[in-house]
Amino acid sequence: MSPIYSMQDLLALMQQLRDPETGCPWDKKQTLHSLTAYTIEEAYEVVDSIEQNDLAGLQSELGDLLFQVVFYSQIAEEQGLFNFQDVVNTIGEKLVRRHPHVFAGKDFADAAAVSANWEAEKAKERQEKDAAATSVLDDIPQSLPALMRANKIQKRCATVGFDWHELPPVIEKIHEELDEVMAEVNQADINKKALGEELGDLLFANVNLVRHLGFDPEKTLRAGNHKFERRFRALEKQVQAQGKSVKACSLDELESIWQQVKQME
Repeated sequence: MSPIYSMQDLLALMQQLRDPETGCPWDKKQTLHSLTAYTIEEAYEVVDSIEQNDLAGLQSELGDLLFQVVFYSQIAEEQGLFNFQDVVNTIGEKLVRRHPHVFAGKDFADAAAVSANWEAEKAKERQEKDAAATSVLDDIPQSLPALMRANKIQKRCATVGFDWHELPPVIEKIHEELDEVMAEVNQADINKKALGEELGDLLFANVNLVRHLGFDPEKTLRAGNHKFERRFRALEKQVQAQGKSVKACSLDELESIWQQVKQME
């Protein structure tokens, strides 16, 4: 029978792993900065388990992600910054403060009003956190994936009214940015720096369209990646069944098979 561990047991295990004399050499040498790459990896593995419907794997991946929080808390406690209980207190207080309709009997008309209150509370927190902040964009992490960060930037700007309220100008902006990309492409001597900037503007404008249509850009592109990968793997199988390799096929042949794969789906 497997042992039953409590949260306190997990914290104690972490202390042992970091013990200066008897701890694990790898765990002892980690810092707040060195752990960040592992944290991002663990978060994506949680998402992957959910998308693959691997519920057994999800249990394990959530444990790995929780351990990251315990790890950071232990290092912070060693440095006299904060401990795990402080982390729990902080999130508990934040949840209560941001949900007055649940914990304080405050009434909101609908989900939109709840969302508006949530954003107002976050804005207040940002001001309290950094009185010197000069922009609503100040606390959006630079390390976020670019697609996710673009979405957050746009949503944050929308909270202060810098956003279109109808779809047509959003679409017009995409056409405008595409025209600017093609203008750079058609230059006799292509300026790669300028072209790169225009491509970035085009991507940013497409994120705006996805957001306005009510979708999450990161999730939407991930789904698009999965669909393309599924179809390409099916294409590979069909080519192999013909005794060929993908490299040996012409583009017209591959396009024909690709269309067959789409029809089969």
